[in-house]
Amino acid sequence: MFVSPPWQNPQNPNLCFNSHSHRQALWMKSLLRTFELLSRRHALHTLRSVTSTPNRRRTTTLSMSSSLQSIAAPPAADQHIIHEEKEYTTVKEGLAYILIPTSAAKIPQTTPKGDNQPQSVFYNPIQQFNRDLSVLTIKAYGEEILERRLKAYENAKKRYTAKKDQKRKRENDGLGSEPRKAGKVGEGCQAEGASAANGETADTATRIQNTNSDEPGGGSVTEHNGDTKAPANEDSTWGKQPAPAEDVSMADLADQEDEIKLKIREESKPDTASKTKKETKPHFRILDALSATGLRALRYAHEIPFTTLVTANDLLQTATEAIELNVIHNKLEDKVSANTGNALTYMYKFVGDDCKDAKGQPRSSEKYDVIDLDPYGTAAPFLDAAVQAVRDDGGLLCVTCTDAGVWASNSYPEKSYSLYGGTPMKGVMSHEAGLRLILHAIASSAARYGLAMEPLLSLSIDFYARVFVRITKSANDVKFLAGKTMVINNCDTGCGAWTTQTLGKNKLMKDKNGKNFFWKHSFGPASLGGDNCPHCNMKTHLAGPMYAGPIHSPEFIKRILSGLPNVSKDTYQTTTRIEGMLNLALEEIFPLEEDPDSPTAFSKTRKYDHSLIDPAPFFFIPSALSKVIHCITPHEDAVRGALKHLGYWCTRSHAKPGSIKTNAPWDVIWEIMREWTRQKQPIKKGAIRDNTAGYHIMGMGTKPTRANDANTTEGGVSPTNKEKTAGDDALSDIPTEKEKFEVVFDEKLGKEKDTRKLVRYQLNPRENWGPMNRAKGKA
Repeated sequence: MFVSPPWQNPQNPNLCFNSHSHRQALWMKSLLRTFELLSRRHALHTLRSVTSTPNRRRTTTLSMSSSLQSIAAPPAADQHIIHEEKEYTTVKEGLAYILIPTSAAKIPQTTPKGDNQPQSVFYNPIQQFNRDLSVLTIKAYGEEILERRLKAYENAKKRYTAKKDQKRKRENDGLGSEPRKAGKVGEGCQAEGASAANGETADTATRIQNTNSDEPGGGSVTEHNGDTKAPANEDSTWGKQPAPAEDVSMADLADQEDEIKLKIREESKPDTASKTKKETKPHFRILDALSATGLRALRYAHEIPFTTLVTANDLLQTATEAIELNVIHNKLEDKVSANTGNALTYMYKFVGDDCKDAKGQPRSSEKYDVIDLDPYGTAAPFLDAAVQAVRDDGGLLCVTCTDAGVWASNSYPEKSYSLYGGTPMKGVMSHEAGLRLILHAIASSAARYGLAMEPLLSLSIDFYARVFVRITKSANDVKFLAGKTMVINNCDTGCGAWTTQTLGKNKLMKDKNGKNFFWKHSFGPASLGGDNCPHCNMKTHLAGPMYAGPIHSPEFIKRILSGLPNVSKDTYQTTTRIEGMLNLALEEIFPLEEDPDSPTAFSKTRKYDHSLIDPAPFFFIPSALSKVIHCITPHEDAVRGALKHLGYWCTRSHAKPGSIKTNAPWDVIWEIMREWTRQKQPIKKGAIRDNTAGYHIMGMGTKPTRANDANTTEGGVSPTNKEKTAGDDALSDIPTEKEKFEVVFDEKLGKEKDTRKLVRYQLNPRENWGPMNRAKGKA
């Protein structure tokens, strides 16, 4: 603040007081006093700063040193780690911890636009549901597979031990050790006598015995005290494909044959008999082909206890370096292995390493039990290599595709065909059709190598699709694929109806004797429909080809659900949504009746029946149908009640709220909607314009017809001679009475009792819920 000198007039600086020298002296005295006070304050402040600064610095240094930890420290959430002069923060998901650079945000890209830092290694917290579901699914699959393998292992061990005991008993009885063949009972003693006469030594017989006994599952017949045994290979699992009733993967038993023998020898020794027996742990290998930070691989190693090896592969060196740091921090060096390279090149290394030889007998294989493909975008380029790198005796393939703009929209049909081998559907059912496009791509890729695909779980989630399929080598099952591949005539510009047509036909026929049945695979019939929809006379478009079989396995889903009550809610924070979506998937599975004459029926083979076709591949939404005919939308319970009253099955789809899946034909569905306008909500006059889809659906301006008449034109409105009358030439503006059946809108019958209050359709928990930006990096 400016202070006027004392000899100046504050109101007018140009005027001065009298006695100029006296005023100047007073001003100088005041200035000196002010300077003295300021000097004392500065000295005191300086003294305090000098005495307190070292303590403050020491405290700050101690605080920083105490918060920063080395990478060898036990992992915990929100840690501050320093490694090679770089600082990281830990993020916990499940039981795994990953290191995020301190300069990066824990939750990247919270806004669609603005200052968003590009990630050097991709991490998307939005897909925690995907990872939680994957862990639980692989755990359920692995428990089932290993349970069968361990049971088969124990049975093989018992048979091997019994065979050794039988051989030892024969040697003690002096009957020789060489097994006899069928019809040669009694020749063993003569052979021994001849050998002795020729001077052959006992060592030769021992070598012969060892050669025969070391053949697993040898087909010999042994005899003792006049009792003839059945051929050993009829009861042995060694060197033999398992019976269909067990559906057991036996290739691991071939790997462990020597271990069984060695273990039995060790256990028979006196010094080791009293020791605790080492538990046999079969191999269970998982490949995370596109690993990024390695979070998925870390969770598999942490949360699936029977996992023996997880390979985390990524193309970027920076990504694998991050994976290695995360592996060290999680103390999983013995379970997780990082690999830098192209995922295709890595998976193609396993081509030809089949789980069975040319004769169908199990053999050692290094293929993975589970392969997880979770790319940024489409997984189509990796499918061919993945189906050849996963075990072909029932390996699990997990596939994520985040390019919903390709397989679930009408903007890029050419891109969809080039990636998935089919064009998408336009309409409310586009996401469910996209699932079938992805399954078709997997099935066709596998079929080239004699591999059959069994869908276990297929879900449309948020902005991506996630499918879990089982891959099995079976030339017979592959033959059903043409009859399970369909094309669709979709009325996407009119009423939304569709018709399906399979490319091939699987027909059950009797053999020449007329006693047994077999499947005959032939050409599919040509489509009888024209270019126009038979219901609304609007143009239709072709979609597909796509998979036509069931997309879920009810037994597999029930197995996952049975384990949900035992998991930790803190570890799996999305269990509420998982339970709701899995129950939805379970409910949308139609009860398929088996043909008792089918040789591939599940009741006969205890295996998945590849001849099954889904009777309701898609769904409809009542509000979309109401929009076509311009009426008030009926309640879902009313529509379901009408369908159930007519004897049809109906449920909802996991892909869309308000959806209805049913095996009723479109003639019935549209008749229910017409009856709704007659009974409940009449259409206002003039609401429907001429020559629109609703105009034709309601039968306005057309001659009276029967909906199911066989002789139909392109529009499906060709009347029979019996219906023709003198007044047929006059067109009408009121809805035509078509062949009707009783429609009852029984909301009580159609109401679904949801006593558990499941979260079936979750809203996005926050804004910008999407795939985020691609990671920045160079290979």
